[in-house]
Amino acid sequence: MMKANNNIPVVPLHRFFKHSLEILKNPLPFHHQNFEAQGDVFRLKIGFSNSVVFARDAAFAEYVLKKNHKNYTKSKIQTEDLVKYVGTGLLTAEGEHWKKQRKLIQPAFHKKQLANLLDSIKGAITSEYDKIIPNKSLDAFPILNDLAFQAVVKSLFSSAATEADINRLQYITEAAQRMLVKELRQPYLGWWFNLSGKIKKHIELTGEARQILKRIVKERRASKLREDDLLDMLLDARYEDGNPMEEEQLIDEILILFTAGHETTSNALTFITQLLALHPEWQDRILKEREAILERTDDLMDLVTQSKVCQQVIEEGMRLYPPVYFIDRVNKEADTFKGLHFEAGSNLLFSVYEIHRHPKLWEQPECFLPERFSEGGRKFSSQYFPFGAGPRKCIGNNFAMFEMIIAISELVGRYKISPNFKDIAITPLITLKPKNAWLSFEARTQ
Repeated sequence: MMKANNNIPVVPLHRFFKHSLEILKNPLPFHHQNFEAQGDVFRLKIGFSNSVVFARDAAFAEYVLKKNHKNYTKSKIQTEDLVKYVGTGLLTAEGEHWKKQRKLIQPAFHKKQLANLLDSIKGAITSEYDKIIPNKSLDAFPILNDLAFQAVVKSLFSSAATEADINRLQYITEAAQRMLVKELRQPYLGWWFNLSGKIKKHIELTGEARQILKRIVKERRASKLREDDLLDMLLDARYEDGNPMEEEQLIDEILILFTAGHETTSNALTFITQLLALHPEWQDRILKEREAILERTDDLMDLVTQSKVCQQVIEEGMRLYPPVYFIDRVNKEADTFKGLHFEAGSNLLFSVYEIHRHPKLWEQPECFLPERFSEGGRKFSSQYFPFGAGPRKCIGNNFAMFEMIIAISELVGRYKISPNFKDIAITPLITLKPKNAWLSFEARTQ
């Protein structure tokens, strides 16, 4: 290792190997022990010549993601490993290609455009809630996972995708994610994943998903019908030279919207529902707020913009359980921050989970206190990154917030939620997933 890096504490390779099985199940306790022992920045050796710099320094994250973002690129995980399953869309693109795509797609996610989608989103939500069996212990995650997938599908395609298409797309999206997790957690088995044909099988599956999407796009174009959904907006979008997106690029962007758009939302909604089950007083507050809003208006945009208590609960839920629980970057040129030197090509991993629970940044960091967001999330913009930060901040953050507000407001309006679990457990995969969301739902008397 270059001498310049000797001022960053190093966790040796033998410690990584010693804990490799528990890291495979849940790496967060291992990282937490290292942060507590080494400080807010440390280097973990993961091979004889490979290492990753872990950081929970919010100012460092802000520096890399906002202030000096031009010197940083996404890591191989997203620009290569994820690309083979979802293509080169907004999440995985870099440089000029990313800039061009972001500029093209951004208008589709403006609040004014999202207003057209709210009825579709609500329809997807209520049809999933109709399937809830009251007074029975249920795993809430599959319900909320289907809800989030349906909300993306309905916003994208209106009624163009059949139930068989949707089920298949959901299966393929989730299977590819599980395969990618195995590749990332067990890099030493890369040769076996290739030799056994596992990677090939999953790439073929995503090829099948692309064919389904191409058929849906072709049918929409042929129908000449306008649905004013996201697909219409993506088909209408034009680059500066007046050309539309090419078909393969369009399919890449749709696959990214599926992957990023349902996964993170379903995780967040499940954790938030669990937190509400443990804190019924916040259910009462959301219900009271909802009833007051509905007395004044039945406009969905009014509901999502006026549900302040509901928004506080969602923001606090994402602080404690951020679906995107780490952000990775690689520096193009050598860089220095707070006296620490990072040679060009350093792999940096920012633990959003640790930043969101850092005792120097948050009062009672382990406690569920939605009132801390009574002035909104902007107050904490330098230490709160549920949707990332800087130019690469998630393009769908408003879409996700609107969807979650409708989902939580509707759920609390229909049911009183009780926990059938002791503590909230997690499964950290590519995103932070819930593990034990067993709940019961008691129908409210109208």
